[in-house]
Amino acid sequence: MQALPFATIAFILYVAAAIWQGMTLFRRVPPRQGMVRLLGALGLLLHIPVVVELMTQAPGLLPGFTTSATLFMAVAVNVLLIASLFKPVLNASIVLFPLAGVALISATWLPNHAGHTGLTPGILLHAVSSALAFAMLAIAAAQAVLVGLQNQALRHHHIRGIVQSLPPLTTMERVLFELVWAGVVLLTLSILSGFIFLDNIFAQHLLHKTVLSLAAWVIFTTLLIGRYLFGWRGMRAVRWTLGGGALLVLAYFGSKFVLEILLNR
Repeated sequence: MQALPFATIAFILYVAAAIWQGMTLFRRVPPRQGMVRLLGALGLLLHIPVVVELMTQAPGLLPGFTTSATLFMAVAVNVLLIASLFKPVLNASIVLFPLAGVALISATWLPNHAGHTGLTPGILLHAVSSALAFAMLAIAAAQAVLVGLQNQALRHHHIRGIVQSLPPLTTMERVLFELVWAGVVLLTLSILSGFIFLDNIFAQHLLHKTVLSLAAWVIFTTLLIGRYLFGWRGMRAVRWTLGGGALLVLAYFGSKFVLEILLNR
């Protein structure tokens, strides 16, 4: 299968959906949530064959940078589309859809590596919980960006534009913490299953992922405790969410990018 045509069309669909949702946010066009979801879903349908092709080319328990990024972004898009049916999170597509498109296009020309094979039910649980944790917390990070923009606009008494388009700030913050809660539960499951089912989670090729994932877990858990005990909200919640998200991205993709893309190992 030639992945480039699928990736290119998916990229166009993702970007078109993100542009429309962005223009909606700034009140340039009327809201068309059904259309945005449809474009995103069509992009995802073309996204999946590219993931399958990449995993076929380099099968393994530890997929390389391009396969991991493409797979995890597909999961994030899927989770976002489903969650948007129940929660006001579709604006996160402005960030996530273009990133998914970039991951797809990059996967068609960057080198593809894989680690050792040997999939067991326990390791499958670890892989699935890791992907879902990343998806949920990536959506939370995008939500945090919107909460930050909304917070800054209200602080400077700008009540038009983006503030009028978004739900009330209290609703946005409540959804943000719901996403973080769900992400922390999944991340906890991922870390615990890694300790139980992986041979040596502190082995050299896993050490960075383990340490950074634990650091991200500490940050997100501290945020939730701060919310419960001290009522943390606003820009403090935004900064902690984005900080934890940055660590999680480094945990999942940092060393893979350096070794496989920059050093070509």
